[in-house]
Amino acid sequence: MKTRNPAQWSRLDNAAKIFPANATLRDPKVFRFSCQLLEEVDGSLLQQALDRTLRDFPHYRCVLRRGLFWYFFESSSLPAVVEQEHLPLCSPLFLPEDRGLLFRVSWFRRRISVEVFHALADGTGALQFIRALVFYYLMLVHGQQLEIQPQLDYDASISQKQDDSFQKYYAGAQGGEKKAPVQKAYKIQGPRLSEYRLRTIEGVMSASQVVAEARRRGTSLTAFLGAVLIQAIHGEMSVLQQRRPVVLSIPVNLRNYFDSQSARNFFGLFLTGYSFQDGDGSLEDITATLTRDFREELTAERLAARMNELAALEHNFLTRAVPLVLKDVTLRYFGHRSESQMTAAFSNLGRISMPEPLGQYIDLFSICASTIKLQVCLATFGDRLTVNFTAPFVSTEIQKRFFRILSGLGIQVEISANRIDPEE
Repeated sequence: MKTRNPAQWSRLDNAAKIFPANATLRDPKVFRFSCQLLEEVDGSLLQQALDRTLRDFPHYRCVLRRGLFWYFFESSSLPAVVEQEHLPLCSPLFLPEDRGLLFRVSWFRRRISVEVFHALADGTGALQFIRALVFYYLMLVHGQQLEIQPQLDYDASISQKQDDSFQKYYAGAQGGEKKAPVQKAYKIQGPRLSEYRLRTIEGVMSASQVVAEARRRGTSLTAFLGAVLIQAIHGEMSVLQQRRPVVLSIPVNLRNYFDSQSARNFFGLFLTGYSFQDGDGSLEDITATLTRDFREELTAERLAARMNELAALEHNFLTRAVPLVLKDVTLRYFGHRSESQMTAAFSNLGRISMPEPLGQYIDLFSICASTIKLQVCLATFGDRLTVNFTAPFVSTEIQKRFFRILSGLGIQVEISANRIDPEE
């Protein structure tokens, strides 16, 4: 009689724990990476590339299960099948009644897309997955024609990819600074698209042009474009609404501050914003405010303190003994509370590289995420900077104003609407 190997299981990392409790049909906590090639995608070869990629990322072959006290990942033999794109953007991947894999791979014309449930990985972790997928695909298509055989530069071991870096760097609960009272942020409102659908608007521009403009203002690309976003949002606010600040929630890749090659979650969040009651509202003043916040908050010491504070709750004995059904209620409360403190999410995945000479077959990379608010994601490949807006709203005035501000500064922008969702 043939015996089955017992399924392996693993804990969710600290950041991942909030996503199952807060995943809904309106916001399934799914994000999407896309790589647009300069040629049509061959679905059968993409399937071969996915099979090869999963040998490097075996922890992607898992489902999410409920335990008595925590959710946990369980290894699965479910097949990962590449499909031609047909679902709405960022459709749910975690449904409690349907145990499926927590990612999907699809293609549409020249585009390869990977969608991931956020409990499985963060943007940087999933970036390594799609880089490997595109690498193996392009090697299948063009590998025999290349004079120099390229190598993928992400050579972390399986254990390093599966590392829970929150556990590794947890230093115990420590006394911190007295917190400022929580202030509610300005909330973007308006009619929403039907059936929980999301609208995407993508702008592609020269990265070097934007960096030059940011440096001219003495700041970084992220702080500069964050300031442009806040000014664009300001155009939608009434005088009364300006009593509340416009606040951006910005994820921070902790691998830039702590030694980690984890392909799971390892990120922190910090809030930065601007009060139009306290400043003159000019792009210069908004930029100066964000630049100061970035400089003060993005230090290893501040990020470590915040990470320890969040992890301390997980390590508390009383918290660990609370049944999952009550933890879910608590995590939903904290999720809603966090949402009330932000106007929009703003994420920069930074510069994406691919081994030479495979870059000659790639047009750009882009990323977007599900949201109930406004989500803006940046990614750069070569000199192609993509700024992707995702929102559930009918109105696109903020997006239009954002790109008009950049155009007014002499930055050329190529704009495409609903580029990621072929059904729109």
